[in-house]
Amino acid sequence: MRGRGGRTALAFTLTAAALLAVFFAAVNTGGLSTTVPQLLRGLFVAYDETVAIILQLRFPRILVAMLGGGIMALSGVCMQGVMRNPLADPGLIGVTSGAAFAAAMVAALLPALARFTPLFSFAGGLVGFALVYLLAWNKQLSPVRLILTGIAVDAFFTGLYQAFDAFTGSTYTGAASVINANISLKTWDDVTVLLVYAVASLALCCLAAQRCNLLAFSDKTILGLGVNLHRTRLLISLLSVLMASGFAAVIGSVSFLGLIVPHMARLLVGSDHRKLLPYAALLGALVLLLADTLGRAIAYPYEISAAIIMAILGGPMLVILLKRSGAVYGR
Repeated sequence: MRGRGGRTALAFTLTAAALLAVFFAAVNTGGLSTTVPQLLRGLFVAYDETVAIILQLRFPRILVAMLGGGIMALSGVCMQGVMRNPLADPGLIGVTSGAAFAAAMVAALLPALARFTPLFSFAGGLVGFALVYLLAWNKQLSPVRLILTGIAVDAFFTGLYQAFDAFTGSTYTGAASVINANISLKTWDDVTVLLVYAVASLALCCLAAQRCNLLAFSDKTILGLGVNLHRTRLLISLLSVLMASGFAAVIGSVSFLGLIVPHMARLLVGSDHRKLLPYAALLGALVLLLADTLGRAIAYPYEISAAIIMAILGGPMLVILLKRSGAVYGR
């Protein structure tokens, strides 16, 4: 037990240190750069023009990446727990693409309702989730059938919002940024929205952690403990959809994020959701911020979207993780 506890503490410490390092690298990626003392002095002591520019132009983007990555990782952990399937991912089963499509429609066609975009996005995510369940149901819910149906629904919504993007010629800035998962133009308003989602999501996930642990047992065992299985699955599923929809409303659809991060987190801290959920949030923040920073640095002064970086690196990373995860999921 001590060894496991020490390994978990080490994982949290090293991931937090890596997040701070990537945060400072992200601050200094671009035409302006600063040192740690200058940054701290400009933020908390005296006005500094360089720090002020960085604060307005880069901090919202950096914080959106961190908060969004954490939220999507939490959503992926919850979805995999509900379905008892390590391949379950809100982005893979139509939730994220449905939510992103709804958000893009609101941004392009109903800009006066922009403040309600997360609500419409949640509705779109629910539609995608419901479609997958309804189409995959055949007297019972097969995990393989669920994943394959989810891929089809995800492709359908992805095609819809890409067709909308082509039809409008990307002339609607808000819609285009959601469709292309572009976080370069995010503002402090976006940070505020994601911060509310992140705090609420982490609190609700911590409250649901023990129930997520119970879902790893067989249905008979769970029912024998007096737990309302269907209600528990429904509530945790809704929580996962809510988190994925908040992510999609602000950022868009990013492949592999909700799939890979839970894999990595389980390999590092185990499957106990009381540790897994907060660690996955921390690791998700690191992964998405790292992808965005790499996209900014690789072809500077041009940028590659974090979604493209995740799509390129996500496949090979998933294959490697699956080969190394026999102890967690079985061979």
